[in-house]
Amino acid sequence: MRIGELAERTGASTRSLRYYEQRGLLASERAANGYREYGAEAVERVRNIRLLLESGLTSQDIRELRACLELDLVREPDCAEALALYEQRLQAVRERIDALSATEQRLERRLAERAQT
Repeated sequence: MRIGELAERTGASTRSLRYYEQRGLLASERAANGYREYGAEAVERVRNIRLLLESGLTSQDIRELRACLELDLVREPDCAEALALYEQRLQAVRERIDALSATEQRLERRLAERAQT
């Protein structure tokens, strides 16, 4: 299938599909006329890429999960690599939240100090 059909079947823009290809997440063959051609398995792969991006993973993270991209991660979310990566990213998010909360408290104190003067 060509890029427009893949975009239509997955809800991804053609720009996103080209980006996934540039990042090594998706592969295509070139037809004689130079158009990108994708196999039927690309539909599931793109759906998984979008699911993982929406879950907060980066394209770099997703590249580490290449083996999981052929599974149906909605119905079979048991890809051990994906679960481990979710846990790592969740811990990083929690650490970032803690750091931002500490910054918020410092800023609030500074503003309160300025309001008293």
